[in-house]
Amino acid sequence: MRYLKIFVISLIFSWLSCEEGLTQDSYSFEILGKLKTYSASEIESSRWSIGGETLDRDYADYHAYKEYLGPSGAKRIRLQGGWAKSEQVNGVYDFEWLDKIIDDALSQDVQPWLQVSYGNPIYPGGGEAALAGGIPTSEEALEAWDQWVEAMVNRYKEKVKEWEIWNEPDISKKMTAEEFAAFHVRTGDIIKSIQPDAKIIALGLAGLSRTEYVKSILDILKSKNKLDQFDVLSFHGYNSVPERSYSAVAKLRKIVNSFNPEIELWQGENGAPSTPKGQSVGAMTKYDWSETSQAKWVLRRMLGDMGHGVDVTSIFQISDMQYAKGDHFAGLNSKGLLKVAPDGSIERPKLSYKAFQNTVSVFSGEISKIEEAEVEKEIKDLMVFSYTKKGVKGAAITLWIGGVKPEDSMDTQFVSFTITHTKIIKPVFLNLMDGTVYALDEDNYIRNGKVLSLQNIPIGDWPVVILDEDWLELVNN
Repeated sequence: MRYLKIFVISLIFSWLSCEEGLTQDSYSFEILGKLKTYSASEIESSRWSIGGETLDRDYADYHAYKEYLGPSGAKRIRLQGGWAKSEQVNGVYDFEWLDKIIDDALSQDVQPWLQVSYGNPIYPGGGEAALAGGIPTSEEALEAWDQWVEAMVNRYKEKVKEWEIWNEPDISKKMTAEEFAAFHVRTGDIIKSIQPDAKIIALGLAGLSRTEYVKSILDILKSKNKLDQFDVLSFHGYNSVPERSYSAVAKLRKIVNSFNPEIELWQGENGAPSTPKGQSVGAMTKYDWSETSQAKWVLRRMLGDMGHGVDVTSIFQISDMQYAKGDHFAGLNSKGLLKVAPDGSIERPKLSYKAFQNTVSVFSGEISKIEEAEVEKEIKDLMVFSYTKKGVKGAAITLWIGGVKPEDSMDTQFVSFTITHTKIIKPVFLNLMDGTVYALDEDNYIRNGKVLSLQNIPIGDWPVVILDEDWLELVNN
């Protein structure tokens, strides 16, 4: 694709405090309408995935939220297969619960990527069915594990293309990197022997700072000539300030490239709570959160990942979860994009669900980053990325202020800048939080040949988009 050249010549900033928060009425722009969002069946291809984890332990209910899955626009859902749930009697497998989930997801054009963990305590040395548990270690348990993997792959090889072996092995104190590497090779060999064209997703790394752990595993796989056994290295790495993750992602990419530059890098699990401190369990719960700050965080993670070259992004997760005693922690995990009622039903979508829908609808298809873009940053933590989209005229520019944890305040800064650009003919302004699309009138943009001057564009701590109107389909308010 021929890339556009964007040169930001000047950026001039002044502060604007919005006392009542940013709403449609906060903008002086004319409202053109709402962004039309697309379901997964209307999207041909996408980098976006949604989390469907913990169904193996009944912490969430797929059938409570399935009506929201396809409309979210996500083209993938990350699932955990649940050895302990599926084999409660030695050698007897009950796949009915998983069959229904996989078949329903596929009927909505959402592709499952399936994890075969965790352990199974019905076998001595079988490990635990819990986060941070151990892998099977006894001869009996390992033989049972092999049979479980064979049964699962044989059952779903025509439906599941992408397999993940374990979740966050780096936080378990019950196995070393060397032990997990050997286990990874053992499991990968079984998957490939049954389904040679399967895509294997390695690690599900919890901590981005654990580069020595990653390197030690890759060294072992290289020594066994197994680097080509997997296609993707996935990472998580929760951070209350999403942008602080990317220096570590770059280091991880450098390590992976030194072994095999063809390996893709997926962000396999990341999300933010939606409740105040003390009301949720899991990552980042020492901070106060709300549904507003959660939605901002989700937008920043998604568009930050895309801007930094992460191949696939999965948001954790589609619904709130209720962890049980005996796992890594117990209680409500409020990272869902859907709010769960006390009876387990879905109470309503959160603001983050709509923000996810909006982002997926705009940035699905074949999106290419404009690498030649030069941005003169005159304000700290201004994030600017530019893209083209195959089959669509013009370009899109995402902008937000990063560097601090997103908050409830909807304060913005007025940003004025000049762009040399030949493709954006009729720019419009999109607020990804609620999907409102605004016109930019003669007071907001002036074209002089190839130079486009944009004036008084409100930018806050969540992404907005300036893009050509050809990128969007609108619906009435």
